[in-house]
Amino acid sequence: MFKSLEINQSIPSWYSVRLWLLRLGYYKLTRAKKHAADWIWIVDHTIQCGREKCLAILGIRQSKLPVAETILYHEDVEPLALYPVKSSNGDIVYQQLKKTTAITGVPRQIIADGGTDINAGVSRFCQDHPRTCFIYDIKHKAAAVLKRHLNSGTCWNEFVKRASSAAKQLQQTDMAALAPPSQRSKSRYMNIDRLVKWAHETLIFIDQQSVSPSLLYDQQILHAKLGWLRDYRIQIEQWQELIQVVESAVDFVRFHGFYRNCQHELAQEPGFDAQSPLAKRVREELLTFIKTESKKAKPQERLLGSSEVIESVFGKLKFLEKDQSKSGFTVLLLGLAASVSETSQDVVQKALASVPTKKVFQWFKDNVGQSVQSKRKEVKKIARKAEQLWDYDCTGVFN
Repeated sequence: MFKSLEINQSIPSWYSVRLWLLRLGYYKLTRAKKHAADWIWIVDHTIQCGREKCLAILGIRQSKLPVAETILYHEDVEPLALYPVKSSNGDIVYQQLKKTTAITGVPRQIIADGGTDINAGVSRFCQDHPRTCFIYDIKHKAAAVLKRHLNSGTCWNEFVKRASSAAKQLQQTDMAALAPPSQRSKSRYMNIDRLVKWAHETLIFIDQQSVSPSLLYDQQILHAKLGWLRDYRIQIEQWQELIQVVESAVDFVRFHGFYRNCQHELAQEPGFDAQSPLAKRVREELLTFIKTESKKAKPQERLLGSSEVIESVFGKLKFLEKDQSKSGFTVLLLGLAASVSETSQDVVQKALASVPTKKVFQWFKDNVGQSVQSKRKEVKKIARKAEQLWDYDCTGVFN
């Protein structure tokens, strides 16, 4: 762009800008945080190639929570800790949480997705610190409820298998536009709305084609490939209602959090009504969960109900890393810290003035060690050296 505008100005290389980002992340991560009794910790693991996983802890004070009906954004939370480890269990997570109290003091709340090792570590921490309450992220709770109820019969699993088969049959044909959305195996129960929406809209299209056929698709092929959806007409309607109930509960907690007796307000939400037996059961279970969690709040207190901000930050980290995420954790892990909290001109100036580049690489060496990519380079170097020695043994001359 500078060349096209004939601006004779030197510009920094991409590597310099990358180092600025890492220095900013180091500054945000290590700068002093105020000790207070109203901190909320948002905790989760991120994993990449290899055995390593990293426990990330983001924080926000209750006094800084956005007003009701507003979700958290990246700039609202502060990076408190990053703990890369080779393996994790409840005891390791407990020690990591205990270490973090030196940064903020004992928190009022910890919110997480309920992973086995995190759940064990947080539960033990809360036993040692009774004033700290553990809140289970509403979206993961809703996904767990959906999984259990949908798997209670064979209908849903059969439907998913037939949809997966249809996707393979249609994706490389003229009917690719009608193919079902792909389902991620890890988070499948957090994304069923896309599949059910596809089934509902496609079924309407098939019904309409029976009355007034268009020239878009061959009708015989259309019914041969997707006519099986008619067998699930009643179930699709029930699943739509089920999703509406779940989304109403999730959105309510996302925007309002947990507070005393909040389940009564949720019960009045129009989208939370249920008619089918399945939706009614899920509705009652979610109401019971929200009632239980709301009791952890003190009078006039609001607790955070969703940890989605940390999931979004992990997505930002993977976007920064791109293909490097396939090489395990790199120094770009500090990019996670750089992407949260306020990034003003004053913050950037302080970061670049107080953090030399050597501190960034020393942090990586102390906390992460040798990356998968560096190990690959070392293997190639050893292999190349051995190959050269073999060539020398054969010819007497280095190639």
